[in-house]
Amino acid sequence: MPITRQEIEAAAERIAPHVRQTPLWRLPSSALGLPAGGAPFEVWLKLEQLQRSGSFKARGMFNRLLSHTIPAAGVIAASGGNAGIATAVAARALGVRAEIFVPSVSSAAKRATLASLGATVVVTGDAYADALAACDARQRETGALMTHAYDQPEVVAGAGTLAREIEQQQGLPDSVLVSVGGGGLIAGLAAWFEGRSRVIALEPVLAPTLHRAREAGEPVDVAVSGIAADSLGARRIGTIAWEVSQQQVAASHLLEDDAIRAAQRFLWTELRLAVEPAAALPLAALQTGVIQPRAGEKICLIICGANVDVTTLA
Repeated sequence: MPITRQEIEAAAERIAPHVRQTPLWRLPSSALGLPAGGAPFEVWLKLEQLQRSGSFKARGMFNRLLSHTIPAAGVIAASGGNAGIATAVAARALGVRAEIFVPSVSSAAKRATLASLGATVVVTGDAYADALAACDARQRETGALMTHAYDQPEVVAGAGTLAREIEQQQGLPDSVLVSVGGGGLIAGLAAWFEGRSRVIALEPVLAPTLHRAREAGEPVDVAVSGIAADSLGARRIGTIAWEVSQQQVAASHLLEDDAIRAAQRFLWTELRLAVEPAAALPLAALQTGVIQPRAGEKICLIICGANVDVTTLA
């Protein structure tokens, strides 16, 4: 089902007491270690890794929980890490219990964060889809409120509040570069911008969920692996994201793990931004020349998450 700007406006009002307005940095393109010879352009870094819970996911999870009466069993979610952490943060803030299912690919750092938030953590299966299947079965037993990592209207509308915030802070960018896993973030952004900004999808070569769907003309299952699989490890693009992206996503590109890692390290060594691999794809797209902006173009990079073991950045 499509997500409307009215739903995003309502979500922004609902979650305002619970989430942060994150900074938006403006930088010259010369600050990003790009190949020589390109035309200069303006870069906006939307620092959503500073969001409560360490990622944009808090927006959608607070919107989901605040839109429903939560049963005595509390809330339940399956996640590679970030959606589960956001669900646990929202649950703790609202005084309800949380049970989070994660696959074995999820990082130890994210599991530790979940435990520290008081969530019950269940590790099961090799990939997100396995954790989701186990979570669905458990939800049927307990009646807990399910929060889906990316494919519920409230979750997508919550993610869309990020686009609304960008426009309020700085106006409309010409292009927005965003990492894609199951597609909740790009769906929310695209639903808000409605073609007024060019939204470009970025995925790892080893987790090409939306890219393969666009090639096939419909959502398909894909194998997922690689350094960003704990965040971008959905095997199939979400139903909402697929519907929105067909109309409002301008292009889709794939990036190699080595380029993603190099961009992640650049963000740390040069800008002192400690982010997870999934947050580095927008910069990697510029550094590799996959995206070649026009002179003077305003490019917004969504720096989506910071739930990383910082020792891996050394």
